[in-house]
Amino acid sequence: MEYTTQMNAARNNVITKEMKAVAAYEQMDVEEVRDYVAKGQIVIPANKNHTCLKPYGIGRMLKTKINVNLGTSKDCLDLDMEMEKVKSAVNMGAEAIMDLSSFGDTQTFRRKLTKECPAILGTVPIYDAVVYYNKALKDITTQEWMDVFRMHAEDGVDFMTIHCGINKRTAQRFKDNKRITNIVSRGGSIIFAWMEITGNENPFYERFDEVLDICQKYDVTLSLGDACRPGCIEDGSDISQIEELVTLGELTKRAWEKDVQVMIEGPGHMPLNQIQANMEIQNTICKGAPFYVLGPIVTDVAPGYDHITAAIGGAIAATYGASFLCYVTPAEHLRLPDVNDVKEGIIASKIAAHAADVAKGVKGAIDWDHKMAMARRNLDWETMFETAIDPEKARRYRKDSTPEREDTCTMCGKMCAIRNMNKILNGENVDIMEEE
Repeated sequence: MEYTTQMNAARNNVITKEMKAVAAYEQMDVEEVRDYVAKGQIVIPANKNHTCLKPYGIGRMLKTKINVNLGTSKDCLDLDMEMEKVKSAVNMGAEAIMDLSSFGDTQTFRRKLTKECPAILGTVPIYDAVVYYNKALKDITTQEWMDVFRMHAEDGVDFMTIHCGINKRTAQRFKDNKRITNIVSRGGSIIFAWMEITGNENPFYERFDEVLDICQKYDVTLSLGDACRPGCIEDGSDISQIEELVTLGELTKRAWEKDVQVMIEGPGHMPLNQIQANMEIQNTICKGAPFYVLGPIVTDVAPGYDHITAAIGGAIAATYGASFLCYVTPAEHLRLPDVNDVKEGIIASKIAAHAADVAKGVKGAIDWDHKMAMARRNLDWETMFETAIDPEKARRYRKDSTPEREDTCTMCGKMCAIRNMNKILNGENVDIMEEE
């Protein structure tokens, strides 16, 4: 049967090859996957023109997925370096790559990604419009914003972030309720500035039906961007954030009426004690649509370590309902990340995602930890390395500090609790002080 989107297929009882792949990966019945896709509670971003895609499902009942932000800027315009980051990210298990390029030949890079990269691919067309037209912001027309959105769909992008929740109404609410960090979303700030300069309505909100028609044609998943996400923990859960979320909930309903898949983007900076409530509010307002969070970053005072602040927040968010974690690197707030920053960000985000999956009881999640626990009990170093989330680092640490005995490490030596418990339970002597 012919179908337009994964949601359209699911609602017509058609099981696509993408649904089969997701079911196999998640160890779920394919009919269960189809049912969740039909309800909008699982999305499978899969543009019809992204022919090398390895499909993944995103939803709160699935394994938590991670996204890696990459892309060129005016200060760092090295396409080869960005492709190296892409390959590294995919090899390390990132399910999605988001191209946030804001300078240079962005379309060539984007098309290279959709031709060669098997990860889910996302973009923010708002950034690209400014680069593509290369003219003053005030001179970009509503039609030109829409044309760039269509171009990204044609190029094979699987999901696109559009900041359509900040319309004239929500923008006025933001202006009436001052916050410390104003608008920290790059795309949100661009659209807000354009609206203020021109006096026009947000083009993606005003012409949302046209946006949906484009998504339907190419099966693009909408990532409804949070222009008013908090940029410091004191702004967390404020009126601007919640007002925009209500608008995104309304737009989600309109998208589903046209069988268009939707994710909702969320905070941002937020205190630990607000995260669970935010996940529950989003789930209620947006009727279970997958939630995609940046962090959340749980303290503002750790530049250089924000991969850690984000992993703390991400683990809590995913435990209570987030489906998709956008990684944060040590370079956040400071510079464009290099290859090592990308690796550190991915590892931190994968740890957060997996910890949440264990807490949620996702099928098979704890098996990974069980394998490591058994290897540690048996002092099986090779299996420990193979099982580690970062095998290279684990091997390097042991190699850099070699113990005198293979069944110990340089932390405890012959006082190793596991070594000695194994010996005593096997009826052997515990030889802590004896010389060999």
